[in-house]
Formats: sequence, structure tokens, C-alpha cells
Amino acid sequence: MSVNVKQLAAEKAVEYVQDGMKVGLGTGSTAYWAIRKLGERVQQGLKITAVATSQASEDQARELGIPLVAFGDIDSLDLTIDGADELDGELQLIKGGGGALLREKIVAMGSTRMIVVADESKAVQTLGKFPLPVEIVPFAWEWTVAKLAKLGCKPELRRSGDELYKTDNGNYIADCRFEVIASAPELALSLQGISGVVDHGLFIGIASMAIIGKNDGSIEIIEGETHL
Repeated sequence: MSVNVKQLAAEKAVEYVQDGMKVGLGTGSTAYWAIRKLGERVQQGLKITAVATSQASEDQARELGIPLVAFGDIDSLDLTIDGADELDGELQLIKGGGGALLREKIVAMGSTRMIVVADESKAVQTLGKFPLPVEIVPFAWEWTVAKLAKLGCKPELRRSGDELYKTDNGNYIADCRFEVIASAPELALSLQGISGVVDHGLFIGIASMAIIGKNDGSIEIIEGETHL
């Protein structure tokens, strides 16, 4: 029987959740397993409150009986567990493949710790092979996409069937093919300087730990130096 490496990593991350914690619930195929395991632990008596980074994760949490709280009722989180589309050895991430990068970043940056869960295919030497998602406003999107292209990528608006994909916030996503991102911090600054860009999928200095599930059934843990 093959090992479900995403489930392996996600369930390990849930071990770090303790009674009384305020927890951020990520989005995507690996975060799904973390939410499922959290639901099991809540049924067994774990006392937590949570916020979700997408409608899909919120719906899953409600179905599992995980207590959800409004953002207005809390000012920070103890821990967020979320996936990544790519991560390097410095815990720099590309996120947004699931379309929830803005909400994921807001929640992660409001957390004392962020644990990234991923399978070993997501661990890379250099970011960039995975197209970088950039959330942009629909207004004058053509101009914004043209400015993105000047950064050295091939941007392509994400589609959902015959329609342009819209995030939970009503924005578009431009998937930007860089192939290699030489300096993620420099690129992040350039993206932030473009009017029309809401946010981008580079997560730099945000993750404090990565738990990587491997095909042989083992787990690799990478800890960020600033969070030890």
C-alpha cells in the first residue's frame, strides 16, 4: 500500500496543536488532511478555536465540528498549518496554487508560528519552477499583466473552465512563469510596487517550520533559525 505523504506530513503538524490554541486553517490538498486530523482531535476533546483561509476550508471545518471564530473576536493566532506549492531550504515559499494566497498570507502573518506541510516533490533548491500566483484587481488588468511581464516572467490569467478564475475576494490571479527566481525578496519588492497587484504568493520570513512527508514513509523537519 502506498504512503499518503501529504497526510503523513499534515498529521505530524497537528501534533503541535495544544489545548486552548487559536489555529489558522490553511487551504489545499495537504491542509485538507490537517483539518481532518484536527477534527478527529476535537471529537476526542481537544479545545481550540480556529479561523479558515478559504470558503472550502471553512466548510470542511464546520462539517467536522471545529469551532470557528470571527476575525473581529481575536487579534492573533498561536499557530497556522498550511501547505506550499514550493519551498526552499530557507523556508521561502511559493503559495497560491489553490487560489487563496491573500487570505493565507493575512492569517499566516497574524500567527505566532506557521508550520508548512508538504510532500517531498514541493521541496526545491531554488524557487520559480512553479508559476508564481499574483492576485490582481480586475480593473485595468491588462496594464497590470503587462507590468508583470516586464519583471521577466510569462504571466497568464488563471481560468476556471471558460471563465476567468476569481478568488474568494473577487480578484483575478496571474500565474507568472519565471522558471528561476534568483532573489525572492527582491522580486517581492518589485511586485509590491505595481499598482493593481493586491498580493503575491511569495512567503518570505513567515514560515517557522516545514514538515515534509517522504515517499519512503519518513518525515523531514526544517526549522527556521529565527524561530528556534
